[in-house]
Amino acid sequence: MSDIFINKIEKFMPNEPVFNDDIEEYLGYIGGKRSKAKNIVLRSNGIKRRFYVLQKGTQKQLFTNAQLCKNAIKKLESEDFSLKEVEVLACGTTSPDQLMPGHTLMVQGELELHPIETISASGICLSGVNALKYIYMSIKSGEFKCGVCSGSEASSPILSAKNFTKESQNLQELEQNANIAFEKDFLRWMLSDGAGAMLVQDRPNKNSISLKINFIDILSYAGQMRVCMYSGLEIEDGVIRSFRDFTQEEIMQRSMLGVRQDVKLLNENIVKYTVELPLEQIIKKRGLKPEDFDYFLPHYSSEYFRDKLYTGLKNIDFELPYEKWFTNLTNYGNTGSASIYIILEELFNSSRLKKGEKILCYVPESGRFQSAFLSLEVV
Repeated sequence: MSDIFINKIEKFMPNEPVFNDDIEEYLGYIGGKRSKAKNIVLRSNGIKRRFYVLQKGTQKQLFTNAQLCKNAIKKLESEDFSLKEVEVLACGTTSPDQLMPGHTLMVQGELELHPIETISASGICLSGVNALKYIYMSIKSGEFKCGVCSGSEASSPILSAKNFTKESQNLQELEQNANIAFEKDFLRWMLSDGAGAMLVQDRPNKNSISLKINFIDILSYAGQMRVCMYSGLEIEDGVIRSFRDFTQEEIMQRSMLGVRQDVKLLNENIVKYTVELPLEQIIKKRGLKPEDFDYFLPHYSSEYFRDKLYTGLKNIDFELPYEKWFTNLTNYGNTGSASIYIILEELFNSSRLKKGEKILCYVPESGRFQSAFLSLEVV
């Protein structure tokens, strides 16, 4: 089987950067009041700026998720590559614009691409990696020679205050505080919008560096772990109910289409089930050593987890010193499935990489706890 290469990486961030003091000018004020959780969460996550598809002051959506992908993918074109050469397209996202049709079909429509094979990768942070792995496997099998994948998020419309109006009104009627529960409010200060795209081919670039994909390993622990991050569900006493089991009024009153995070479950299990257990298994499978890698690119949602991740690596004797780490969470925020694309894009286009260097990427997902590790080599 042939080697597979990432030959170009691009990103598209919507509008101007949004700094911490201005977040609620874009997302709105739930119940007309400032969030009590905002400053607490921002102090922990270390994010200084992020990007939103929303217009300041109006919560009007200026870009769809599919349009974010379109703009990132169009930037892949050059004198050496045309989108007419694409044979397969795979797009991953947590936040598609619609329940159906599939997200990738909407991206293909935005690009007005010729007839090609497509697949939509659903999920949360790993959906972008799943899209990359589909392209990797498709080319590895010899079925295709050229594919494009993307990871993208348009989370801010989901986090917009207008989606919590009914719930906040209900809370006021009950003479309670008009703030939404912390498990929902928490994520309003964590997530960012943006898209990344990769050109993947069966040959490396002739006149510039490429990233050879050595492996993409993904492990899920959903068989052992309960749901931690979710949307469209109600979980009461361990019983899971779909939003389809509720009336439209109940869905709005409970803000069921918002995003929730079981913060306690996350803190207690994220390192064990996305670092220690999966990486130990991959080390045995691949014969990995920490000295094999020149760069470590971790996707984590918050600076709060940085030291915890480092400790997790040490616990399994796979210590990677901080000087090998490369991340851009502070400047771009947590863009979910797009994060690893956006991190790789900055490093790939930085002129820092040298042929022969190896990169280990880490992408966890807390939906029901799964993790991906990617090994790339500069050629």
